[in-house]
Amino acid sequence: MRLWLARHAAVVRQDAICYGRLDLVADDALTQEAALHLHRTLPPDVAVRRSPARRCRQLASALASLRPGLSIAVDPDLLEMDFGQWEGRPWDAIGEPALSAWTRDFASHRPGGGESVQQLLDRVQRAMQREGDCDDALWITHAGVIRAARLLLSGVRAVERADQWPRDEVAFGGVECHALGD
Repeated sequence: MRLWLARHAAVVRQDAICYGRLDLVADDALTQEAALHLHRTLPPDVAVRRSPARRCRQLASALASLRPGLSIAVDPDLLEMDFGQWEGRPWDAIGEPALSAWTRDFASHRPGGGESVQQLLDRVQRAMQREGDCDDALWITHAGVIRAARLLLSGVRAVERADQWPRDEVAFGGVECHALGD
């Protein structure tokens, strides 16, 4: 089976704030552009699941308008990492001591009282285990979920240090394809 991972389009709010679960709106024009790209790229019989976040709902709705009859399921396990009290705060206002505490205990620390990296990995692992017998599945989701999925697909089930977390780009509106279960 193939797992397609798509990130929502860029959010309207462009200042450097921490947002994971913060329910921000994506840019409409960029969402339409991403939906058109998905429509042209994905196989016709793809099974679609999306994060409950508004920015992912926007992309799923735009894709559905191009593919009438497309069934889209909502999956809370595809939500972005929860940063608790850090949500909506500028990164520089969070401060070096708080960020250092997270990097010192990267796997278990719950930034802002939210969710740990290991909890995110476990949640994404559960989502992967639920993929059924279809040939192609699409997740409309977030950068953190996509990075976690990349790690899991490479066989990594846990990270201990911040430098083990993938730093490669996850483009807004981008899509990538991975073999799952081979």
